[in-house]
Amino acid sequence: MRYFLLILTLWAFTALETFSQSPEDRGLTISGTIQDAELKEPMMQATVQLFRQRDSTFVGGTVSDIRGHFSIQAPTNGIYRLKISSIGYQSIQREVTLRRNQSIELGDLLLSSDAVLLKEAVVTGRAAQVVVRKDTLVYNPDAYRTPEGSPIEELIKRMPGAEVDEDGNITVNGKKIEKILVDGKEFMLGDVETALKNLPVSIIQSVKFYDQQSDQARITGIEDGNKEAVLDFTIKKGMNRGYMTNLDLAGGTHHRYASRGMGSSFTDKTRIMVMGNFNNKEENAGWWNRRGLNARKTLGANFNYDDGEKLKMDGSVRWNHRDGDNMNENASENFYSDSYRTFSNSYSKQLSRSDNWNGNFRVEWKPDSLTNLLMRANGSMGTSDGTSTSSNATFSDDPYLYANDPLDDIHDPTSPLYPYLVNHNHGASLSYGENKNAWAMLQFYRRLNPRGRNITLRVEGSIGDNENRNASNNEVFLHRVKNQAGQDSTYFTARYNTTPSDNKGYVLSALYSEPLWEGAHLQANYELRYSQNKSDRQTYDFSRLTQNPFTGIVPEYRDWNPWIGSFDQEMMDAQLDKNLSRYSEYKNYTHNIRLTLRHWQKEYDYNIGFLIQPQHSNFVQDYRGIYVDTIRNVINFTPTLDFHYNFSDQESIRLTYRGDTRQPDITQLLDITDDSNPLYITQGNPGLKPQFTNSLNAYYSNYIQKYKRSFVLFGNYRHIRNSISNLVRYNAETGGSTSRPENINGNWNADGGFNFSTAIDSAAHWNMGSDTRLRYNNYVSYVAQNQADAAKNTTKTTNVNQRLNVSFRNDWLEVTLDGNVNYQHSRNELQPSANLDTWRFSYGGQMMVRLPSGFEISTNLHENSRRGFNDPSSNTNELIWNGQVSKSFLKTKTLVVALNFYDLLGQQSNYERWVNANGRSDTRYNSINSYAMLHVRYRLNMFGGKVDTEGRYDKKWGNNDRRGR
Repeated sequence: MRYFLLILTLWAFTALETFSQSPEDRGLTISGTIQDAELKEPMMQATVQLFRQRDSTFVGGTVSDIRGHFSIQAPTNGIYRLKISSIGYQSIQREVTLRRNQSIELGDLLLSSDAVLLKEAVVTGRAAQVVVRKDTLVYNPDAYRTPEGSPIEELIKRMPGAEVDEDGNITVNGKKIEKILVDGKEFMLGDVETALKNLPVSIIQSVKFYDQQSDQARITGIEDGNKEAVLDFTIKKGMNRGYMTNLDLAGGTHHRYASRGMGSSFTDKTRIMVMGNFNNKEENAGWWNRRGLNARKTLGANFNYDDGEKLKMDGSVRWNHRDGDNMNENASENFYSDSYRTFSNSYSKQLSRSDNWNGNFRVEWKPDSLTNLLMRANGSMGTSDGTSTSSNATFSDDPYLYANDPLDDIHDPTSPLYPYLVNHNHGASLSYGENKNAWAMLQFYRRLNPRGRNITLRVEGSIGDNENRNASNNEVFLHRVKNQAGQDSTYFTARYNTTPSDNKGYVLSALYSEPLWEGAHLQANYELRYSQNKSDRQTYDFSRLTQNPFTGIVPEYRDWNPWIGSFDQEMMDAQLDKNLSRYSEYKNYTHNIRLTLRHWQKEYDYNIGFLIQPQHSNFVQDYRGIYVDTIRNVINFTPTLDFHYNFSDQESIRLTYRGDTRQPDITQLLDITDDSNPLYITQGNPGLKPQFTNSLNAYYSNYIQKYKRSFVLFGNYRHIRNSISNLVRYNAETGGSTSRPENINGNWNADGGFNFSTAIDSAAHWNMGSDTRLRYNNYVSYVAQNQADAAKNTTKTTNVNQRLNVSFRNDWLEVTLDGNVNYQHSRNELQPSANLDTWRFSYGGQMMVRLPSGFEISTNLHENSRRGFNDPSSNTNELIWNGQVSKSFLKTKTLVVALNFYDLLGQQSNYERWVNANGRSDTRYNSINSYAMLHVRYRLNMFGGKVDTEGRYDKKWGNNDRRGR
């Protein structure tokens, strides 16, 4: 209530001030926003001068603020000339006519780089690998040559500080990329993977990495802390007007295929792009991590419209289909006390497929210079199928001391391993799911005066409907629990579940911003969030039958007949288990009350604020014969601080702090024991406290133009007080466990990195790059055996990764030597024998040669090694050799035939490891790594009514050595 009164008081004073102004004061104002024409980013400290048109008399001047916004007052009615200038940019002038009490909003005013200042760099210099411009890293694609026809995914993998994981997630300098932009406009509206695999490198002029403001912050000009890391791809000059088509068809050995196509139409106001991608080759995985065999099919279309004045529209629609065939072998170790640990081995085969449709739409309208309306909407629908079969076993000692393949010996009582066998089980399952979701948002913004006072109102709503089915069969053998006949105990679970669920929610938000003094704003925001989630799982339990009806079933997609086809409705009703069935409904009301002070100057800016979050929750559950209807009221508190200092346009530092309170889930607080799975029993804990997380981040970047040298240094620290962790008690007889959430202190982690790239010689033929990463994790958890007192276990893990490369490049040759080493040091307090020191090495080089007559040869050769892993078969050396030979045809060289070879020596494998305070796990996956593919690529580009036959000269970067690409 106090914060509501504060907001109301501020509103009253500002309203009085607004109405107390004279008509003359409220008029005769010229305002606008100055942007870099290329980067489409606000320009701070640009000079704005106002002259009388008739005699060029100077009237007044100002400079743009951090948002690029300016406002200047004219003394009387009349015709004026407005001049805008900034060092390194071409000046622009506008004629403005003012009438009595009139205010004019000029909108976005674009300043272009002064070509004269860049002339020397154009004539004498080669491309720098990366340039720093304030908070933006600008990468030059020409400095990272990729094989002919490559998508931008291959370019990103070569950029300093960038990583692409096996799921297509991108991180740059420790930040996850949430969105892909093309020329500053949203592309496929957040679908990063579609952009990765469909945009060709050949059309890209530059890649910018920066933190994009939220819609609200961008429109209001007041930072709200909700930034997203984005990669913004700039289309080459001349290619953003006209038509463009790229086709790539390929087939290979081992039934590999890859086909990709893209077509686009660009005009001054409209952009349309359509694309398709069909392949079954592993495109994301690194040499150390390839998860199964996967086939993907994607169709998509993207639309952008910008009339340059009032209306902007973005839209996209896409279809994704996936097929997965994943087999994995796992060996893991779990810690339960200072003297007891268990080992487990498993094998599983999982088949999956999915179809998803997704559509997004965004429209932004400026009916006048003071008002902005923004609408976003998206909808999706899809289906998913899955089958799995598995076998696993638990041992009381390391099984590799007694057998080479532990799972082969679990049925042999004469094996030396058999006395250490605790349990084993075999399982199979079939699943199917449908989902439908929709969301929409409408935002209204109004500027109330030239100084920056404004108000923003937002409303959004969402709805979703899901339906899931699952059938499962598990046969469990307990070797240390005997039945009445003195034999090993056995039991089975055979269940069929149907789970309809739905969700809905809405958000109401009001934001008010008040200018306090020059360069400072106070922002007050109130937001109400409501969400409701409902689920009604019906469980049919056939485990009570004397014989397992699911024995021997091999699951097939959507084939439910072998599972439940022999049961009529009356028999199904008889197997419905009310105890195992579960109904739940969760309603949550969250009030976000945020107050933020924003202050900016030429050299620095900062945000300081806090969030108070009262939360009301209602949880209803009917499960295991216990009906719960509980209410919880809590208050979360989150302080924030963001400080940014510009030493120059090329050097800056940013420091951020955030505190965050997280309440336990209601299900964790319920004092209920769930023993539906006897080998994994869970309990609630009504005494849980909320956990509080302190996060501190630092980011420094610098670029020295003279040496084409860039530096990026970053660090992150995270500490959790009252961390919610599970206390796991192990049952030595059954091999099962009982888990209960508890608060624990001591969990923290830190990571940092240093990226460095430089030209070695003045002409930038020779370049060097280095990427250093350091991560430290302090994992703390409770472990116990049976009813013994719990012990606190700490695992300290240090991970160091270093990448280094040196390259030479001229017009026809590029050679790169590179190396990568990763060291993981892990120490466990309760189990010193589980300490680990593992190494991964990768070193080698790559070469690309352009020969006469349109030939191009590219190859890379790397030795990959592992050391220190428990399984001796994982400590390997792998020599990986890939290559490509391509030939361009036709006068325009737009037809290319290429032959690609992957893992020519057939030595690549796939392996991954994780470690935490409770144990460690090693997993090996199936994959096809060694194959060859023949590509046929065709490119047809028409710009300005002419077919493009040559590369464009790139003044911005100062080189044109990708001519004809």
